[in-house]
Amino acid sequence: MRKMIGGALAGVLALAACGTADEPATPSGDTGGTRTVKLQLQWFVQAQFAGYIAAVDKGFYSEQGLDVQILEGGVDIVPQTVLAQGQADFAVAWVPKALASREQGAAITEIAQVFQRSGTYQVSFADSGIKAPADLKGKKVGNWGFGNEFELFAAMTKAGLDPGKDVTLVQQQFDMQALLRRDIDAAQAMSYNEYAQLLEAKNPKTGALYQPSDFTVLNWNDVGTAMLQDAVWANSEKLAGDSAYQETAVKFLTGSLKGWAYCRDNAAECRDLVVKRGSKLGASHQLWQMNEVNKLVWPSPNGVGLLDETAWKQTVDLSLTTKNQDGQTVITKQPEGTAYTNEYVQKAIDALKGAGVDVNGTSFQPTTVELKEGGA
Repeated sequence: MRKMIGGALAGVLALAACGTADEPATPSGDTGGTRTVKLQLQWFVQAQFAGYIAAVDKGFYSEQGLDVQILEGGVDIVPQTVLAQGQADFAVAWVPKALASREQGAAITEIAQVFQRSGTYQVSFADSGIKAPADLKGKKVGNWGFGNEFELFAAMTKAGLDPGKDVTLVQQQFDMQALLRRDIDAAQAMSYNEYAQLLEAKNPKTGALYQPSDFTVLNWNDVGTAMLQDAVWANSEKLAGDSAYQETAVKFLTGSLKGWAYCRDNAAECRDLVVKRGSKLGASHQLWQMNEVNKLVWPSPNGVGLLDETAWKQTVDLSLTTKNQDGQTVITKQPEGTAYTNEYVQKAIDALKGAGVDVNGTSFQPTTVELKEGGA
């Protein structure tokens, strides 16, 4: 276990700025009347991206005349950089990270906000006494770094704590082993992934799987420091002057959002589609993930994918004011140019409504998922 590496955000920014105008782009094109489109994910294949996978496998993109190729993400892949370099047509990325990349010169624009809520938790054992952000004082606090930590830092700042002085920050791996070993007092987790890993692990005291009651969860939506996460980003320059790209953006969003509506209503089938595509996570884990991701998307009162300007403002304000342990903020000034637009997603919503697709999910109810050991 090592302490948080200073300047983790700087590493992300350096990656985000690594593209140059001289690098060869790989533009998508038309093949026999079907336009090929590349979508860059921000992580490995899992139910976090089920709507896009379903749109491919159920033919929703084909209905729009698109052949969508899904590019898997990973630890060393910065999706907004891939997009800015011209190696993808669209990308899925967290808003704060993409804003940082924009400030470093990436010409990208958000065109849809699929996740309406944050899925980030900070989780502790229930006996740790951590019931609020203020209780983190003097504790060993794990987080992934690389721009994932600012909701946590915003919550600590709101509670009057200095992230650089009042806690011991620990660089956390992308799992929950450090918490399970009690090497750290609080761990970063996504509601749809790492939190489930805790509930898939055996409690050595009982021999049974851990239960939610064994843990305390700090949810940034409740604390008031949530920041917007999975959004669809497009090439700003093409949006400004390429009518074919503009049309493709609407068609891509129409197929994508139909995929998300399908996964809302067919969670188990979408789980199967994700597993079939090669997810490294097990079936029960993926069903949990599909259920939890649906909670972040639905209900969408204004229409799925439409960006709420109040949530955008909160994300920008936190990005401007929250400092990490090195005193860095996510961005240093208000986003310039067209950082987001609802123009294309509104057209997609209108098309889907006209086709009888429920774009609001007002009646959505999550299910109860039984996890198995190891997520099998």
